[in-house]
Amino acid sequence: MKRTVVIAVWLLTVALPVLLMAKQKLAPVDMKGMNKVFLGWVNVSADDYHHQGYATREEYQAVINHANTAFQEACQSKALSGRTMTAAKNQGDENTAGNDVYVKFSDVTYDHKYRLHLSVHFIDLKSNAEIGSIPLKAYSAHMCGLEGCLIKELDQVSEELQKEFAAGK
Repeated sequence: MKRTVVIAVWLLTVALPVLLMAKQKLAPVDMKGMNKVFLGWVNVSADDYHHQGYATREEYQAVINHANTAFQEACQSKALSGRTMTAAKNQGDENTAGNDVYVKFSDVTYDHKYRLHLSVHFIDLKSNAEIGSIPLKAYSAHMCGLEGCLIKELDQVSEELQKEFAAGK
């Protein structure tokens, strides 16, 4: 009897996390008819320049700007290929006019272990309603400097976007 109870408790502790993870999996966003995409700016704060090893805020901001540009190019060629993409030119650019969906990034942080944390929101610009999201997630690359890691982590975000847009076509 004890053995049966122990096995049942053990099976429950093993199966419960798997069931909870499966429950949290979101359905893909329906992107049918959304061919014009506005890609927002990944707004990493340049105020942490001293924690990241840069002498000035401007030097770190240049790294962030370069990583955003590389990310936008990757999204245009891979994640959003076949769609018309307009990208934010800087952190304050939210000129979404003429687009169908806004890919907005929030909760953006870059920690001292070179890990990018962010959430992605898909906003239908006709109704101004959020139609889907990728919850807060940490992206990490290995064996790289700050700029290389940031670009590699944004490539991972691009792959996530590619999955979302491919599933919703």
